[in-house]
Amino acid sequence: MPGPTAMNPWRFVVGFGVVSLLADIVYEGARAVTGPYLASLGASAVLVGVITGAGEAFALAGRLVSGALTDRTRAYWPLAFGGYTLTVASVPLLGLATGLWSAGVLVIAERAGKAARSPAKDVLISHAAAAVGRGRGFAVHEALDQIGALVGPLVVAGILVLSAGDLRPAFYALAIPGVAVLVALARLWARVPNPAAYEPAVRTTETATVPTRLSSQFWTYLTFAAATTAGFAGFGLLAFHLATHQVVPVAVIPVVYAAAMAVDAIAALLTGWCYDRLGVRILIAVPVLTALIPPLAFQDNAIPAVVGALLWGAVLGVQESTLRATVADLVPAHRRGAAYGVFAAGSGLAAFAGSALLGLLYTRSLTAVVSVTAAIQLVALLVFVGGGTFGARVKRGATAL
Repeated sequence: MPGPTAMNPWRFVVGFGVVSLLADIVYEGARAVTGPYLASLGASAVLVGVITGAGEAFALAGRLVSGALTDRTRAYWPLAFGGYTLTVASVPLLGLATGLWSAGVLVIAERAGKAARSPAKDVLISHAAAAVGRGRGFAVHEALDQIGALVGPLVVAGILVLSAGDLRPAFYALAIPGVAVLVALARLWARVPNPAAYEPAVRTTETATVPTRLSSQFWTYLTFAAATTAGFAGFGLLAFHLATHQVVPVAVIPVVYAAAMAVDAIAALLTGWCYDRLGVRILIAVPVLTALIPPLAFQDNAIPAVVGALLWGAVLGVQESTLRATVADLVPAHRRGAAYGVFAAGSGLAAFAGSALLGLLYTRSLTAVVSVTAAIQLVALLVFVGGGTFGARVKRGATAL
């Protein structure tokens, strides 16, 4: 448990949630207008796709490197602080970019910052979450994170109204929450230099008794997570359907997205609470709910389409909280950095491939989208049911806590 100088573990979790909230205001606010900004500098649609796609590739594949580095150096705080610094510095500098390529480099740098910090951040949170319940700890963090994802684009929209559509002032203004990110993170670092103290000694002295390779249970779990995310349509495709089929007015689509983000936060909190009481078996709901999204969201009737979008938000909330919490219960503390890096890269690349596949199928047949999604989720369900070994490992880990 925490030593006498450490803050209460719940305060640490909430404090890190506030850091993520502020950071989301910065980079989600910027991402809301990155496409138009690059276009204003002369980028074609293809080049916008290349630049933003390269950024996402850095954000995913880069975690394989940063995750391994996290475990090797144990420099959790420096890596987290450095990653956040790169992100919050890159966004305001976009406003100073005078050419397309300098702006493109900054867009990629922002995503590289996320890759650098994410494994270290998840390890830090996992330690404190061990003392309050991993499901609830990651859920509260995700709920606060989503508040920032909502506020950021709204702040940018307001600034654009005041600046008559000039994008540069919006990037400059995002420096304010960016500075707040670093101040809040530095305070947490100073108060809790060693978050591993939140976990019982048996969880923090594992390095002498636990193999260095990631276990077969982890790889089975990653296979399940990758399978279920591969059949998870991105909101971009859902929004495309809502707009092109005139299911709802275009101006309403951001409202639908905001509502989905609210459901994301609620679902994270509910499933986090259930995970701490019922264990990993609650995740069986993920492939079941994911399979229900396409037949609802791709309707031409507004009510089922919106319900499908809200269900999409609920599944996303579980993916971003409870799926991540389970990794910490499957992997010993000294290997969590690498595990989170591999998990993020694996599930993220699966989601990218799945979104591309579903987008292609959408142009052919909605029936194909529904059928393929159901088939992919059935595979995920079979992996989950057959992966009783990782369920047993999680149960033992939860008991150990």
